[in-house]
Parts: sequence; structure tokens; C-alpha cells
Amino acid sequence: MILVVGGGIFGATAALVLAQRGRAVTLVSPAPMPHPDAATTDISKVVRMDYGADTLYTDLMARAMPLWERDPLYHPDGFLILRRSALAPGDFEHDSLAALSQRGVPLTRMTTPRLAAQHPAWNAARYPDGYHNPRAGWAESGAVLARTLAEAAAAGVRLVEARVTGLIGQATVTGAETTHGPISAETVVVAAGSWTTTLLPSLSELLAPIAQPILHFRPDHPERYVAPTFPTWAADISTTGWYGFPVNADGILKVANHGRGIRLDPDAPRSIGPTVEPMFRAFLADTFPELAAAPLVSSRLCLYSDSIDGDFLIDRHPARSGVVIAAGGSGHGFKFAPILGDLIADVVLGATPIPRFAWRTPGQRKTEQARFDG
Repeated sequence: MILVVGGGIFGATAALVLAQRGRAVTLVSPAPMPHPDAATTDISKVVRMDYGADTLYTDLMARAMPLWERDPLYHPDGFLILRRSALAPGDFEHDSLAALSQRGVPLTRMTTPRLAAQHPAWNAARYPDGYHNPRAGWAESGAVLARTLAEAAAAGVRLVEARVTGLIGQATVTGAETTHGPISAETVVVAAGSWTTTLLPSLSELLAPIAQPILHFRPDHPERYVAPTFPTWAADISTTGWYGFPVNADGILKVANHGRGIRLDPDAPRSIGPTVEPMFRAFLADTFPELAAAPLVSSRLCLYSDSIDGDFLIDRHPARSGVVIAAGGSGHGFKFAPILGDLIADVVLGATPIPRFAWRTPGQRKTEQARFDG
């Protein structure tokens, strides 16, 4: 039996695919499932192939996009990527434009006049260059996770709502202790997101729980913030960290910032500090002037399992037989949901991991892809 620890998008997709491949699988995660503190449990995440010059993730998303495009929870609203200066080689925006153009994606280059005419919510003078990618959008992430867990249960996965308090065994792991008692397993897949280092403290040199702020606003005129005039967007993200979404069906507009973040114990209270909302409103006043005073509906800290280099960690533990780690989503893992379970299941069942996802040591390498889903 394979035990999957963690009911986020890594664990849920892995459990589903392993069951589809004929394995007996138990997935254990705290109640309720899906858990509201899971990184995926929000109204939206960005789905895009734009990864600068990073061909690994661009190639993986080229596999995932056709699957998203058949998913009713995906919204193909496009992706508007703008910069406050001219695009230049080496910039995330320039290199994404070049990479996707080579793949034949029909991108539209943005200038200040075109931005003002086609996307009037923007302060066009502040963003003189960029492009629009029509083959991108966003997905209802919380709903995707809930559906994946339901599909896993239907495929025969046993879902156990309990907290894992530790693994059984040291050199060889034979299961996990939970608040509902021990669960024996031939293989334990630790896919616990930000809680991964709680179960495996030795991973603290590779992974860290990092919180990033997300705010939800309710515009007075939501009809002005829908695609195609207001698609998913990034506002000089490689420099500023700002990105966001069109309004959803409830008229809620989500804005996020991917910055350095805050290292946070995953069990600590999650509250937005007093400087966060003013920072967001200053950005809105400069970029989307009509949104500067929009009522705040809710806020949250999204807790990433951040790896030392931004790459996922999907590999067997080198010192503990019977353990596979599937973590390190680093704020950009959700968009790979249609293929993520296969990537993890392959390793669980004996395949060699993708080299950049394999076990590594601090300082071994550093990558610089733009890491954001939302």
C-alpha cells in the first residue's frame, strides 16, 4: 500500500494517478479536506506557459495546456504581461515573448497606445512595453483541488482526515503515525506542502514555508474587469512581483504580490500585517486608478513550500528508504496539475526523477524563472 501524506494539489494528483495505475492508496490530510490553509485552496491560479528562457517548465506546460483547455474549471481569458521599461534580452518578459513566439503562440505586442485602447483600466503611460498571450488564463484552483480529491476517492483512494505526527522508522520507513493511529505502508509519499519540513526537519536546508499576501477586492463596476479587456495580468512582475486576475463569477477581483515573502511556521496564525493593504492600494492607484478605493472583501497569506532554487523536489529520500518527497511547489506548482500526478507517480514507481527535480544540496544550483501562480 502507498500512503500519501498531504491533500494539496501534489498529494491529490499523485494519489489519483497511483490509484489509476492499479495501486492501493491511502491519502491522509487534516480535516476538512480540502483544507482551507492549503496553498491551492483559493479562488484562482494563473495558468500560463510563459517562463522566460526556462525551457523545462515551458515544455511541461506545453503538455499541460491541452488538458487545461478541455477543463471547464479553466478560463482561457489570456495573459497580459507588461513592463515599465522596454523589453530587453534577459528579462523574463522579453525571453517569454521570444520563447513562445518560436513555438507559434500568436502573441500581440503591447505599446502604450494599444494598451490604452484595448485595456482601458490600465494606466497605460506607466507600462510602455509587453505582450498579450491568448493561450493562457486562470483556473478555479480550490474547485480543481476538491474535484481531484473526489476523483481520487472514486478511483479507490482511501481518504483519511487526520494529522500525521511522524513517520514510522528511520533508515527504513514503514508508515506514519497519525492522530487516528498508525498507518502501515510500503511507500510513504510526503506531499505535505509547507508542512513537509515539520515531518522531515532535515529538509529545512532545501525547503521553507514562505508566506505571500493575496487580497480580494470588490470593484464598484465589475463589468469593467472581465476579459478580454481585463485578462489575467502581470505588472512588471520580474521587478515588482505584482499580478492578478479578472473578476470571478461573484464579482471578486484578486490581486497578489510575489516578493521575498515571510518565513512562517505553517501552524502559526496567518494574518496580513498593517502595511500590506496600503502597499496594495498604492500599487492600484498607480496602475489601475479606478480600483484604488475598491472595497476589500478578504485577505490571506498563501503559504508556499519554497525550494532553495524554485524547482520542485520530486525524488526518493537518499537516507530513508520507503520515502518519496513531492514538495517544493515554490508558488508555481498548481498550473501543472494535469500532469503533476504522473510526474510524481513515475518516481514513486521507480522511474528516475527529472534532473532538476531530483535531490540536491544547498548552493548546488540556482534558477531564476518567474515563480507565481497566485
